[in-house]
Order: sequence, then C-alpha cells, then structure tokens
Amino acid sequence: MKNKNKDAFKNKSIKVPFFSPQITNDDRKIIQNTLKNTLLTDGPILRKFELSFSNFTGAKYAIGVSNATSALHLSLKSLGIKTGDEVIIPNMTFIATSSAIMLTGATPVLADVNENDFNISINSIKKNITSKTKAILPVHFAGQPCDIKKIKKLASSNNLLLIEDCAHALGTKFENKHVGTFGNVGCFSFYPTKNITTIEGGMIITNSKKIAEYVISARNHGLTKSLSKRFSQGKPWDYDVIEAGYNYRLDEIRSALGMNQLKRIKKINLDRKNACEYYNSKLKNIEGIITPDYPTKSLSSYHLYIIKITNNFKTSRNQLFKKLLDDGIRTSVHYKPLHEFTILKTKGKIKDKLKISKKLYGEMLSLPLYQNITKKEQDIVIDCIKN
Repeated sequence: MKNKNKDAFKNKSIKVPFFSPQITNDDRKIIQNTLKNTLLTDGPILRKFELSFSNFTGAKYAIGVSNATSALHLSLKSLGIKTGDEVIIPNMTFIATSSAIMLTGATPVLADVNENDFNISINSIKKNITSKTKAILPVHFAGQPCDIKKIKKLASSNNLLLIEDCAHALGTKFENKHVGTFGNVGCFSFYPTKNITTIEGGMIITNSKKIAEYVISARNHGLTKSLSKRFSQGKPWDYDVIEAGYNYRLDEIRSALGMNQLKRIKKINLDRKNACEYYNSKLKNIEGIITPDYPTKSLSSYHLYIIKITNNFKTSRNQLFKKLLDDGIRTSVHYKPLHEFTILKTKGKIKDKLKISKKLYGEMLSLPLYQNITKKEQDIVIDCIKN
C-alpha cells in the first residue's frame, strides 16, 4: 500500500520524515465498523484486544488504558507507591516515566545508563538504593531489552518492587521471554510514533490478579462495575466506589485499531529490523559514527535507530542535525536527560554524577525509522551523513 503520510506535517520541503504512522485501509474499515456499535468505550472490543495482548506477551492479564503515562501511574498506585517513597529510574527516558512517579507523591531517583545500549546501569541502581527505595523502574530503551534478569535479582535481594517501562518494547524479548513479564507489572504505549498505534493508548500487563483487579476498577473512576455490566445486570446506577479512581479508560475505536495492528506486529518489527540493518551496513564504517549493536540472545523491537556522533566525526551532533534538516531530513534526540528539567531539579533526587547520560546527550541522534521507510529514503539520509 502506498503511504500517503510521508509529507510529514504537510511540509513539502521534508523529503524524509522522522516517523510516519502506518494506518492501512483495513485499519480504516475496522474503525468505521466499530463506529456502528452502541457501546463505544470499555466494551467487548477492548476485552478482545486485552486477550490478544496477554496471549502475545505471555502475561496472565492485560488491561487497556488511555496512554502509557496512565499505565505507569496506575501500576505504581496498585503497588502502593506513595509520598515519601523513592523509585529508581534511568536519567535517559521520556519525562512521563518520572511524571507518573511524581503523581503518586513519590520521588524519582535518577540513575545513569550504559554507554552501549542506553539502558539503565545496574551499578548506578546499586548506588541509589536507600531505606526509602520501594521500586526500580527500568526502561527498555529504543526497543533494546535491559539486563532485566540481573535487575530482577537486584530488586528481589533488596525487597524492591519492579515495574517495567515497555513503551518502546512491543515484541522485545529477553532470552525468549517477552519484556514486561519479569517484574510486577509492564507498561506499553500505543502513541503514533510507536510500532503499533491506537493514536493514544496504553496497556498494563501483570501476572497478579490483585493488581489486575485494582487497575480495572481504578481506570474507571474506581467503580465496581463496568458500563456493560451496569446495563446488563440489574440497576445501572447500583455500583460501589471503594477508592477514588481515574478516567483512564481505553475506548472501543482505539481498541479495534490496536487489535488490528497487533495482528501484524511481527511483520512491522521485521520491516523495522531490516531498515536498521540497512542503516548499519552503510554507516558502520564511517569514522566518528557509532552504530547500534543489537543483541544476539535477545530480540529487539527496533523502535528507534540511534547513532552516536563522536569527536572523530567531521561535525558536531547539533551541526549534523541542522544539516540534515536543511536537506529535508527530520531527525531527533531521545532524550533530553531528566536531570536537565527544572521539575526534576526540585522534585527528583540526583545522587549519581550521571557522567554517561550527560556525555550521550551531546552525541545521540535518532534517524528516520518507520515500517514503510524505503531504501531510497534511507539512502538520502545516509548520503547526507557521508557528504
């Protein structure tokens, strides 16, 4: 199918967009059919999507929510994280990872990352554990799995909870087991830039019935009955609220889109893998450019393709970013480290010197990557970097 979205943000000067959401004609038909239904939120299509997701990841329970930030927030709440607690997270992640912690009243503690895969450093985690630490929240960065078994062992030996941020990692496996199933909970994102999208949306997976029951109620204002149950079983107003909840529901339209896209996730990730390998083959021998090193014993979702621009390259990262943009190529940096934000300087805790993440912030550049990117488009990017 021809992709009509490649004039990203309707800017005709852009030859290669940074991302391009893959919405097929079949996706559009599914949405149109769903709009014919009477129940448009928190209904049977969501239940089917949740079942498909739990089957795909191997988790006992999957609970759809409005986005990955709400997934993180509800996960932390379900585990009793509260004011006075500390949760260790990587310094190199999107702000939502820390925001969800702050929404519970707890304190995000910033750990450094590894230089090779940008994932949270186990040594840095160890340095940051205190008597107030209640949980570790690693991020499977850019689709590359953390050394989650070692992190789980560290959490267990210190009696800590483990929440996995899998926003980049649908299809990512560590030693043949899907990420998100190692900890107490795993949280996924379906934002438009992700490998599958529901426009906005997220998913929580867990093997705990208690956590699942809490999340199902809390996402729906704390009500003890869903909308369909209220109208099919007795008086629709006859429900209870035990604890204050949130409006974090996932509607039927987005659930239908997500379920349809999930059917082709293996093909989506394979196409992204092929694109990443093509980049690697063309860029790996350029002096001053360091390309990603993908694991052999684990499986990446290939969510982002990030190169590092070292001092041996002809120009700086920022200058290269500008040159690429001038040539009609959109790139980005993932991410501005958390310690750079005012809110984390006042609400977070910074004990580690964060040397690696500070260094990486001046080197990292994310190149265009999406399922239907062509070799011709990639060659435009590659040639610009070479020249």
